[in-house]
Amino acid sequence: MTGALHQPGLLTPGSTLHANVRLRPAGLSDAEAISRLTTELGYPSTVDEIVQRLDVLLRADTRFIVVAEQDSAVVGWVAAERRLLLESGERVEIVGLIVGAEARRSGIGAALVQAAEDWAVEQKLQVISVRSSIARVESHPFYERLGYIRSKTQHAYMKRLGTGT
Repeated sequence: MTGALHQPGLLTPGSTLHANVRLRPAGLSDAEAISRLTTELGYPSTVDEIVQRLDVLLRADTRFIVVAEQDSAVVGWVAAERRLLLESGERVEIVGLIVGAEARRSGIGAALVQAAEDWAVEQKLQVISVRSSIARVESHPFYERLGYIRSKTQHAYMKRLGTGT
């Protein structure tokens, strides 16, 4: 992850949201907290699975992963990545944003999104996007308050493939 922009009024990784909350780059040592948060939001993942994923993701300069700490405990995280789409060009996409139930509605989610936006600007990209499940109704007004505009509604399909073993 490259250094964040330092502009007045913008929260950047390493900055303090308020007295007991700060953003910082994620590390392998955050795997247990990230596992707990992803499981809380309905994406069960073991600590070992998160360690394996982080080990790959943190080495890619096209990925951005930041955690929010409150009183030294990880209470949220954001993950974003550069995406090059044949039909619409390059952009940053927020691919994950989770704030634990006890820390919601405190500004942490907005600060994490701002950090991803700052990274997108630093990457010299002009578009950032995010997908939000229709079932996550509380997230839709959150993104709209942050200036995001719903550009389409779609269905997501998944197919499990055999491993050949």
